[in-house]
Amino acid sequence: MWLVRHGETEWSKSGRHTSTTDLPLTAEGERIAAELKKRLAGEQFDLVLTSPRQRARRTAVLAGFGDAVVDDDLVEWNYGDYEGITTAEIRKKVPGWTVWDDPVPNGESPEQVAARLDRVIQRIAAVDGDVLIFGHSHALRALTARWLELDVTEGRHFVLGTATVSVLGWERGSPAINRWNC
Repeated sequence: MWLVRHGETEWSKSGRHTSTTDLPLTAEGERIAAELKKRLAGEQFDLVLTSPRQRARRTAVLAGFGDAVVDDDLVEWNYGDYEGITTAEIRKKVPGWTVWDDPVPNGESPEQVAARLDRVIQRIAAVDGDVLIFGHSHALRALTARWLELDVTEGRHFVLGTATVSVLGWERGSPAINRWNC
């Protein structure tokens, strides 16, 4: 399973939590996303999935995968009342807050995120070959945790930069990280 985080947006650049707000890529985000085309050239995928958000879909198009199938389960963690707010701003009211450990008012719980990402893993398990996924930081990090058979909150340990490629696979029958944040 190949994971690609979308290119830069104004909010990803400034550290604002972005889930349901459907932002476009910045000019720099478009440029870097277009470079993914060369990095993914020559790879064969039996299934290409993308989040429905335009930042992920546009990254897929620029990377040469305009025919990616939209999967609603790949949306970013719903930040609820924290949408558009930075962690530093949230921590002024809730010291030490993280999406991994603390409630997200009117947003998703870790259990809800795990349930939908487990559906993605089930979908991928039905594919014989490689799968390419275009998505978002927290959701892809949580997906990685679930792939590794960990609690979704363990995604805290897998930092992802914008427009990066990571590869999940197997090592002697155990789920593994083959490449990360490349």
